[in-house]
Amino acid sequence: MTVGEKIRSSRVNAGLTQKELGDKMGVDSATVGKYERGILNPKLQTLEKIAAVLGVSVPELFAPQPTNTITCPHCGK
Repeated sequence: MTVGEKIRSSRVNAGLTQKELGDKMGVDSATVGKYERGILNPKLQTLEKIAAVLGVSVPELFAPQPTNTITCPHCGK
């Protein structure tokens, strides 16, 4: 999962729209969308703002989180 995908996933889990996240960070929703799609790479200071708004740590936006589930490598279930 990319950083952008983690931002999106964390935003959705927090129940925020791109506009709401952008408003809390001081950027527009289009910029948030670009971060999520990987078009723009956020700087560390921006990642810190994103993490603070979403209630996660910056490392959580990079590292895969354990799921405590086993996925079949053949069928994905």
